Amino acid sequence: MKSYFLPLALISFLFLGQSCEQSKLSGAKEAEMMTQSRSSLKEEIAAVTEEATGEVVEPEEPESALMDSTTVNLPDQNTEEYGKIIENPFLGAKDNPLSTFSIDVDNAAYSNVRRYLSEWNQLPPNGAVRLEEMINYFDYDYPQPTGEHPFSVNMELSQAPWAQEHQLLHIGLQGKDLNYDELKPSNLVFLIDCSGSMSSDNKLPLLKQGLKMLLSQLDDKDKVAIVAYAGAAGLVLPSTPASQANKILSALDRLEAGGSTAGGQGIELAYKTAQEALIEGGNNRVILATDGDFNVGPSSSSDLVDLITEKRKLDIYLTICGFGMGNYKDDSMEQISNAGNGNYFYIDNEKEAKKVFVREMRANMFSIAKDVKIQIEFNPQLVKAYRLVGYENRLLKAEDFDDDTKDAGELGAGHTVTAIYEIIPQGSASTQKVTQHPALKYQDAPSIKNNSSDLMTLKLRYKPLDSDKSKLLEFNLNKDAAVEQTSDNFRFSAAVAAFGMLLRDSEFKGTANFDKVKNWALSAKGQDPNGDRAELVKLIQLAAQIKSNAAAQNN
Repeated sequence: MKSYFLPLALISFLFLGQSCEQSKLSGAKEAEMMTQSRSSLKEEIAAVTEEATGEVVEPEEPESALMDSTTVNLPDQNTEEYGKIIENPFLGAKDNPLSTFSIDVDNAAYSNVRRYLSEWNQLPPNGAVRLEEMINYFDYDYPQPTGEHPFSVNMELSQAPWAQEHQLLHIGLQGKDLNYDELKPSNLVFLIDCSGSMSSDNKLPLLKQGLKMLLSQLDDKDKVAIVAYAGAAGLVLPSTPASQANKILSALDRLEAGGSTAGGQGIELAYKTAQEALIEGGNNRVILATDGDFNVGPSSSSDLVDLITEKRKLDIYLTICGFGMGNYKDDSMEQISNAGNGNYFYIDNEKEAKKVFVREMRANMFSIAKDVKIQIEFNPQLVKAYRLVGYENRLLKAEDFDDDTKDAGELGAGHTVTAIYEIIPQGSASTQKVTQHPALKYQDAPSIKNNSSDLMTLKLRYKPLDSDKSKLLEFNLNKDAAVEQTSDNFRFSAAVAAFGMLLRDSEFKGTANFDKVKNWALSAKGQDPNGDRAELVKLIQLAAQIKSNAAAQNN
């Protein structure tokens, strides 16, 4: 929220002829009135919470939130936190024929990378560049499913553009589109971070704007509740029909930032509120909007992950929307999202808010399959080695694939999910180092006993939303499937992956450079109705310039 001192001083000087000292007193009075208003709101939240839950909530005095909302932390004040990513290595197919992972529909990394490049004019830290999230930020033109299963599975094999001796295996899932008249009723709980760290324009004000966009997409059968948390958590609005839009909007508009961040308490109350208003067979979801700077109560990543892991048993889904810069805690939010049957977005501007809450609302808010896992068995007779590009945080053990108690990612209505493997064929002249198992003393090394022409077999498991028993799908890819003329899907996803590897200065980037990646992306831009792919090209050019400038300064 913006300070009132300077505007009041200017008004006093120009129109009322008051002294500067009088203006300061007037500003102080205005600030006092705002503080009293905020205290009243805290008391109102406490009263609503007590009435709805029967629990007495003592309103906590917030820290002052009268900072200038236009103030932005500069990079040298940066306290953002990102997890360490150790890139997947090349594994020998003879020793490691199976590769297993959970799908990932998060795309927060791409919009966060965009913020680093376009707003801070600097390259992002390596931990911020999750390749699978960058790839899956974009839509791909896969065919709609036609059979009994809620998604289609598509594969494409061709030469790797950054390593001629290697191949890329492109895997794409296309979720079934849902018509609006097929949508199940929604029970949404907005869990809103109102702590002092959320006061700047690109946090709570942008958050409110985005949630208002989402409200415009709901209808009379949907319900909305609002839980806010700062030093303590409170129920701002009990579950309310979306038809009462004015009441919901009024509750949103009253929220202001101030205080520390009791994230754990807020999560507990949000899930309790969602459970009390549960719609059997409906879309029950908590939407957590925060900068992730939890500092009161259960606040460590492990504590919050344990809490969310327990809550996911309630069949209530979780969507996390990250906001802001300077103190952004990406690592915490990614871990929480992975634990909670959830998806995770980073909203850096109004356009991104519209993409998440309007343009892709059905894909983001309505799941059509849960616990989706992929397992690939490579034929070592034809494949020397392989590596999965990205998905480092979504890897599973081989035995987890058939274990229906192991959690995995959800697929949304109309969602596309893309994964890329880089493959070294047998007989390749590649000099790439491959991770090998040491020789065994007490047993023979695995032997190859097949003459199959299959390059690999893809197995996929998913659970229908109303079942805890998974269904198994299986597909084979023949060695002759490689094509020279690749699709836009293949080339564009490869360009995004290469861009991410350049940002990370990956050891696997091969011959890729920013000029090549830009041309690969341009050749596959396609229709691009919303300009997302054109924006990527601009970011590639911007990253190249930033890196060039940094090199010039170092010299």
